[in-house]
This record gives sequence, structure tokens and C-alpha cells, in this order.
Amino acid sequence: MKIQTTITVEKEILLKMMDKLRDGSFRNKSHLFEYAVRKFLDGEK
Repeated sequence: MKIQTTITVEKEILLKMMDKLRDGSFRNKSHLFEYAVRKFLDGEK
């Protein structure tokens, strides 16, 4: 089950995210965010 949330990010980060969305690397911002957080958490192990 997915839960909707709101985040605040630096403009520079958002612009880089939008570049990734434009080049087709991710379906949408949620997909990109989930991917990034999962990679971060997997690296914490």
C-alpha cells in the first residue's frame, strides 16, 4: 500500500530530478524518490 506524503527539497535537487524525468529514466517523481530512498537505505546496511 502506498501512502501519499509531501516533501520539501532544494531547487537544485528538483531541477536535477526534472532532468531525470525528462530523459525517461523514471515514470514520475514518486518513482524517482522511491528509487533514491531505497538505494540510500540499502547502502546503510
